[in-house]
Amino acid sequence: MGGLIPLPVSVKPAGGAFLLEADATIYVDAGNAELAQIGEYLAAGFRPATGFELRVVPATGAPPPRSLILTTSDGDAELGEEGYQLTITSDFVTLSAPHPAGVFRGVQTLRQLLPPSIEAASAQAGPWPIATGVIRDRPRFAWRGAMLDVARHFFGLEEVKRFIDLLAYYKLNRLHLHLSDDQGWRIAINSWPNLATHGGSTAVGGDPGGYFSQDDYAEIVAYAQSRYITVVPEIDMPGHTHAALASYPELNCDGEARPLYTGIEVGFSSLCVGKDITYRFIEDVLSELAARTPGAYLHIGGDETQATTPEDYRRFIERVQAIVSAQGKRMVGWEEIAQADLDSTSIAQHWSSDMAVRAVEQGLQVILSPATRAYLDMQYDPSSPLGLHWARYVEVRDAYEWEPASLLEGIREDDILGVEAPLWSETLRTIQDVEFMAFPRLAGIAEIGWSTRTGRGWGEYRARLATHGPRLAAMEVNFYRSPQVDWR
Repeated sequence: MGGLIPLPVSVKPAGGAFLLEADATIYVDAGNAELAQIGEYLAAGFRPATGFELRVVPATGAPPPRSLILTTSDGDAELGEEGYQLTITSDFVTLSAPHPAGVFRGVQTLRQLLPPSIEAASAQAGPWPIATGVIRDRPRFAWRGAMLDVARHFFGLEEVKRFIDLLAYYKLNRLHLHLSDDQGWRIAINSWPNLATHGGSTAVGGDPGGYFSQDDYAEIVAYAQSRYITVVPEIDMPGHTHAALASYPELNCDGEARPLYTGIEVGFSSLCVGKDITYRFIEDVLSELAARTPGAYLHIGGDETQATTPEDYRRFIERVQAIVSAQGKRMVGWEEIAQADLDSTSIAQHWSSDMAVRAVEQGLQVILSPATRAYLDMQYDPSSPLGLHWARYVEVRDAYEWEPASLLEGIREDDILGVEAPLWSETLRTIQDVEFMAFPRLAGIAEIGWSTRTGRGWGEYRARLATHGPRLAAMEVNFYRSPQVDWR
């Protein structure tokens, strides 16, 4: 039980083992379709490597020995929405939680208790022991996320699904999708079709573009939901909007469409914030997106707006906040939005300044994504073949050794909604590039969001992380083998 990431609240080993064998069956509460789906997710994950049938059946009585039991019928309410208790004896594996989300999080712990080869896509030799004991666990923060930039370079439906599966493995629960920027617009909007067909036609460096149809987006959202991950879509504004300005001339103050852009500079574009059509455009886009996004959040960007005057920027954010609220959603924006008069239901995302403190002073909660620690597109060191380093070089230890509650003076634990690791894609062209920059750093960010600050530290974490090398390899993840870790 010594290789778990994130570190659970309580781990009490018993010194024995439950042996997963061919006759094992997964029992779920009778009549609970959601638990049945989680049971099938667990079985489907174990079948390729083990070759076992692993039937999922409703429990209509006491399950026989050698069973795995998933239940919410006697879950401890103190564990909250995502907490769970995993009790393993030589005869039973019992995963109980007050809510299905907690059962799903506990399944990830169960996966990590088995040998790494359990994650392989083909038959392995086994055996399949699971250490006995009791694990009791719940998250520290409600928001534990990663952001994927599909605007600078586009990543397709199956690639995003793979990324979602890797987020789920480390108990992350938010996928922030950066859907628009200067270089590309990546979501079809029926009322403004040229956004995707023209604005989505290219990428950084002139690479091929692409976009999600609304059916694609719905599939991503549903897939994430099945992993208890909420999709947070971002349409950046009023800056980072060149792809939109190239698609519709009327969004420009002079009424002239801009040529498509494939560079990586920032801060030069802006919607024409004085035009009424700009707000009709925003209402149309956000209403279509809100209708297909069951989560409570719409991210409106708001960063790097050098082309918008401060006064115009404040009025714009306040007006957009009202548009988001009218859709029944909570506005999320990068910390610069704190220059405006904000409603306390909005959320500010810190990345590089102390503006998040101003948001807290207005009664908002904040998401912490410090660029010097949590930006996954930062190079590991000067030899890294991918990434940038404008914030700093961020090795695995740098990404792990920071404490949210002491990051910014004036922001306390209660002010923090959670943490998120953004991954910008200026230099990333394939999902393998994404994996190389995200892993293993994202595992550390996940632990910061889930685990309490006590009982963990770099010395023991690097030992736990070393055991995840074979796991990531079994999942065929293209991860960075940091020299700071003695990989197994």
